Amino acid sequence: MHHKNIKLITRKQLKKQFPNWKRLEKKLKRHIARKVLAEVVAEYDFKQAINASNEELLGIEGQLPQGIIKLDEMARYIDMISDNRIIKFSSYKRSPIYIKDEELAFVDGLIDDAIINRLLSYDGYSPAMRDLFPANLFRAELLKAIRYPEISYRKFCTKEYLGLDRKQNRVFIGLPLHRKAMIDHSQLSKFRSSLSFPQQINLLVYILHHFYQSGLLGDCVLHGVDSTELANDCRSPLAKLNITGKKIRIYNDVDCDCGKRRNKRDKSVFVVGYRLHTLTAIDAQTGQSFPLVSLLAPANHHDSHFLPFLVSLAQTMGLNIKLVTADEAYHDKDGSLYRKTGVIVTTPPSAKVVLPESVDGSTGTVFCHDECSIPMQHVGFEGQEHEYKCGAFPGECSCLHSCPQYRSLPMDRGLFQRIPFATELIQQAHDIRKNCERPFNLLKNQTGLETVRVRSQPATMARCTLSSIAVLLIKMAGTRKKKATNMPQQQHLFADAA
Repeated sequence: MHHKNIKLITRKQLKKQFPNWKRLEKKLKRHIARKVLAEVVAEYDFKQAINASNEELLGIEGQLPQGIIKLDEMARYIDMISDNRIIKFSSYKRSPIYIKDEELAFVDGLIDDAIINRLLSYDGYSPAMRDLFPANLFRAELLKAIRYPEISYRKFCTKEYLGLDRKQNRVFIGLPLHRKAMIDHSQLSKFRSSLSFPQQINLLVYILHHFYQSGLLGDCVLHGVDSTELANDCRSPLAKLNITGKKIRIYNDVDCDCGKRRNKRDKSVFVVGYRLHTLTAIDAQTGQSFPLVSLLAPANHHDSHFLPFLVSLAQTMGLNIKLVTADEAYHDKDGSLYRKTGVIVTTPPSAKVVLPESVDGSTGTVFCHDECSIPMQHVGFEGQEHEYKCGAFPGECSCLHSCPQYRSLPMDRGLFQRIPFATELIQQAHDIRKNCERPFNLLKNQTGLETVRVRSQPATMARCTLSSIAVLLIKMAGTRKKKATNMPQQQHLFADAA
């Protein structure tokens, strides 16, 4: 943990002493980074207790669930703004005249600029004498993500895409048609960087309010969690040291780090950048999955640290979560997540866990002892132990009086997680987990998140949130639908397991 604390102290000092860090030349950055890192290590007391919070050590201290509007509060907020408008605008809109694209027309009709401007307002914000409002910049980001994800922001903010002859694009954003007003790429860059984390989440909650009303999710829903890497162009560290067997690296983007990449044939096993940890909603009947909320952390941290923060953030947003399916990295090892949140996590059984005696390793069926052939019945769990009772019918077992007829097994990462492996349909919950990868493909390929052109964690997080919003809007518009094959019925498991 000391190496994480040293990296944290170095990162804080660089941000505090050099607020214009991005504008410095790389050669000067390298000199400063090496000097500051050496000074921190020289003065560091390895016997001291680490007072930094887990959020700070994990690099997500800027993504705390504070100042967030819950889903039910958002519904009341929308009604309040709609009811309190002094001027009732006429039903005439010029948008349908110019916005011929069905998908853009849907998004345009869904988004209320007045609500967006209120959600993105700040202390001292005044709408007077403004050429561009936050809603205009938000719409510009959506237009690029939905229609032009493959091009750069610099190219997007040109006459080719926002010129006077591009009436559909200009009307969607809210640019005037009678004069050559444009949006510069630097304005969009400042807009993304200025979005605080609560503002991003409130925007997401606003879209999720409409998403849940759209009926895209059926009655049988479970949640999944997975992660993907987002590489940036910081290839070589400015400074690095080896402390207690752990490497400390300082990059041009001081928040990012180097971590192991998922197995990919055409790429290195290491990635410099971030990992995006995303909670998804999965329709168990159709298999469709949708991104709900994400956290962005340096790539060097293990996935297991982030599930509690994701669940806490989702519950703060007002999302109802009962069962989460994930890979082994997100296992609730000590049951602390369940005790704090009431959320059950199920993962594929780990092959490293030793199988208890008198248990069928293929099915997870429990027997009282090796001579017994009658499966025991699962009664429930208490604390970190499962309770089983004899499943024999009267007169069926000859050892009834000499058998304890009761057995308790400790929870583990194998067949005896909080929901035992022998539970009906639990294996299908593990299989459906693979659908969690689908939202990442949409985020990267459909909305252009594959190529990260920003160089800071807050701006990258803003890109991720805007991409998630774009994916949800595209899904709600329904213009890119493909025929879906119904998944096996799984209502009983997901309704009763939690």
